[in-house]
Amino acid sequence: MSLKEVSSLNMVGLKGVDVPRTALDLAEALIRCRSVTPDDAGCQDLVAAELVPVGFTIHDLQFAETRNLWASHGQGAPVFALVGHTDVVPTGPITQWSSDPFEPVIRDGMLYGRGAADMKAGVAAATCALRDFVAAHPNHAGTVAILLTRDEEGPANNGVVRVMDWLDTQGIKLDYALIGEPSSNAELGDQIRVGRRGSMHVELTVLG
Repeated sequence: MSLKEVSSLNMVGLKGVDVPRTALDLAEALIRCRSVTPDDAGCQDLVAAELVPVGFTIHDLQFAETRNLWASHGQGAPVFALVGHTDVVPTGPITQWSSDPFEPVIRDGMLYGRGAADMKAGVAAATCALRDFVAAHPNHAGTVAILLTRDEEGPANNGVVRVMDWLDTQGIKLDYALIGEPSSNAELGDQIRVGRRGSMHVELTVLG
């Protein structure tokens, strides 16, 4: 199913599509998509199928080989966007995995699978949070949205950077953006980083 087909769905029903309802269900469905960068493998369709029934407008943004998703609800400022990616890095040797990387498994209360942490669980949580918020507050102020790309793990030439250019042409300015990838100190997701982009490591040798 394409995003264009998904965008035509409404609250009456999803034409036989079995739509995941919980964040865990959606995370597992996303993990099953073999979305090795730059492939999306249907992840963005799953996200759109969650959001269309509560009234989100779906924009399928294709730049070169990269497909991106901008889904929004409401209008005007402030614009709050949840940002993420649906692609994953290659699995490496399958023999070194204890289970199929594209078949989600819960062991000892933890979800395992390629992209579980980076960042399909985050995408699932963001999608369900937006869906449930809009369902509860359909007349909310401003705009809420999700921006997803499929080239974050690759060259990153035609993903978020191109979508930002497109948003500019539409007169849309992001007031707030939240990226749901986990940052860690002592345990997974125990930190929030403000405006952090990249890092630099330097070795300095002083003579004299």
